[in-house]
Amino acid sequence: MPLKELQTYLQDHYAGSVAGLEIVTHLIATHSSAREEQFFVELQQEIEQDRETLKTILQSVGASAAPLRNSTAYFAEKLARLKVRLEDPGGAQLARLEQIEALALGIEGKGALWNVLLAIQENAPPLRNIDFARLSQRANEQHKRVEAQRIEWAREAFKGLS
Repeated sequence: MPLKELQTYLQDHYAGSVAGLEIVTHLIATHSSAREEQFFVELQQEIEQDRETLKTILQSVGASAAPLRNSTAYFAEKLARLKVRLEDPGGAQLARLEQIEALALGIEGKGALWNVLLAIQENAPPLRNIDFARLSQRANEQHKRVEAQRIEWAREAFKGLS
């Protein structure tokens, strides 16, 4: 993969991390239990660590976070939250479910990123000393935890169905 395309790919994923952190920050602010708050605070810390790793990788390939992409991701997350509020004025079950679903998808995307970087690592000297297998495993573990919470919230959101 040519360097410019790799830089763009990394910048896009970095912008995704901006949106992911916005989602998890909102979920912390709107938690309904101490257990949920702790869950999302720990997840936020891990996502911030992953974003710092990605920032270091960006720098190692001669790029930086792209402000326009990051702003777009930030505002896209806000628009998505507004959309859900309009559809679920009570702001409870559906909003939470859609937010955590977006977070789960973002974490899957992060895992895909680490797998791609692992696959090209041998041909990209700046990437050779990074443990992408560990990062991929961590993304999988994050996804499993978020997925379990997502399923729990889905059951709550749709419990009135008969």
